Amino acid sequence: MRVLACPASLKGVLTAVEAAAALGRGVRRVPGVEADELPVADGGEGTLEVLAVARGGVWHRAEVHDAFGRPRRARWLELDGGRAIVEAAEAIPLDPQRLDPLAASSRGLGELIAAVGRPGELLVCLGGTANVDGGAGFREVVRELPAPTRVACDVRSPLVDAARVFAPQKGASPEDVAALEARLLALQQLAPYASLPGGGAAGGLGAALAALGAELVAGAALVLDEIGFDPRGFDLVVTGEGVVDLTTGEGKAPGEVVRRCLEAGARCIVFGGRVAAPVEGAETYELSGDPARAAVDLAELGETLARSLAR
Repeated sequence: MRVLACPASLKGVLTAVEAAAALGRGVRRVPGVEADELPVADGGEGTLEVLAVARGGVWHRAEVHDAFGRPRRARWLELDGGRAIVEAAEAIPLDPQRLDPLAASSRGLGELIAAVGRPGELLVCLGGTANVDGGAGFREVVRELPAPTRVACDVRSPLVDAARVFAPQKGASPEDVAALEARLLALQQLAPYASLPGGGAAGGLGAALAALGAELVAGAALVLDEIGFDPRGFDLVVTGEGVVDLTTGEGKAPGEVVRRCLEAGARCIVFGGRVAAPVEGAETYELSGDPARAAVDLAELGETLARSLAR
């Protein structure tokens, strides 16, 4: 019997790699049941690590500044063929200790891309950032892209929705949201891209990159393609994330896993530290909700599911 463990991260608790390892550990406690680990992501925080696990590559580091101008070392990944992958959250991550979207700048991502040089192809992963500046800081550094560029967006929201939908998560008050929305809509260079799906990703960086000629794509689908996700041949596929709600099935990595399992006729389980709404087409399991127990919960879930298969 074979189980594919392909969770996304439990943000602030376990990375996708750690979550997959915990599930795999539990599955392997049951004789006769094997586990393959294939962590997944949607373009947001942790995507670079997921791609590195599946694709290998060479890690590089660059000196940049975070969203508030503090020095920071950010990683990027070089793949065979001169392909470079950068993750916005490596440079300008959302910092729970400082939530100030009016002051947060995307300049650090520009510095990171500038440090990459001239690759044959560039993949930019967007999501999990502190900024809502429409890429204004980024565009101070990058006036043209160094290579043909694709952008993996963790959401498909357009620029016009970026402030209203996402700024409150980054610390914005209702008054701040109004100010940020006005600031985004005043960026004339981005006006042609204001309704583009994915333009609102990472505080409007999607639109800023599109304005420079980049192609915006759904992050979850791109990542699953990149890591070679294929549920065929497995008796069970297990995915999930920290909070499972209505958005899980609307473009997030676990939702894309479920969609592809349904297409392939594969049985799929979705777990959540908290489950607000089940994902259509999959069985749903809720963990204890205690962050300190997350790894233990996942190992126990893996073992329970493996025992049910073995029977």
